[in-house]
Amino acid sequence: MFLTKRSYLLMGGAVVLAAALVTGARVYADRPDLLTVPEQTPIHITLDQTVASDQARSGDHFQATVTEPVDVNGKTVIPQGAHVEGLVVDARKSGHLMGRAHLRLVLDAVQVDGKTYDLRTTAALRTGGNHKKRNLGWIAGGAGGGALIGVAAAGGEGALIGGPVGAGAGTAVAYFTGKRNIHLRAETPLTFRLEQPVTIDVNKS
Repeated sequence: MFLTKRSYLLMGGAVVLAAALVTGARVYADRPDLLTVPEQTPIHITLDQTVASDQARSGDHFQATVTEPVDVNGKTVIPQGAHVEGLVVDARKSGHLMGRAHLRLVLDAVQVDGKTYDLRTTAALRTGGNHKKRNLGWIAGGAGGGALIGVAAAGGEGALIGGPVGAGAGTAVAYFTGKRNIHLRAETPLTFRLEQPVTIDVNKS
């Protein structure tokens, strides 16, 4: 079988490519200063600023600090005190009478020895309390109070009038006091987990 010039060139190119891949893999393997943090590794942080469901918007960034070192094979890869940047994935403020507050955060970058590495983590999710029971308490309490006032003023007929009036007043109180937003203040501790491994150069030279 005769090989054409093109066949020789293709074979030569394949050999060169294979050699380059092997060399690259050997160089990477020979670099003990490159360590990979596996997925599901926890990253513990504290916020450097307040993040609130009624102030933040999806796409906003926040700053935080690593509170516990991340080690791989007995070597610290992400030191305590490392600066991290986070992203607000979702933020919904609480309504007056309905609608829970909602705040979802992730980490998207960490700085180690002056280098920035992209992160992909699970989300830290906070959901505000359900204020339905509290609102019902205000409304029911207002109705009861109105009925008592109505009875004192005009007997049974007054109770029929006072009840709805009191309920209206209770609803107004619930409206003005019913918001239950989420406020994560500076130094609030949060924990995230890596969804994808991250390789970090730990060479400090």
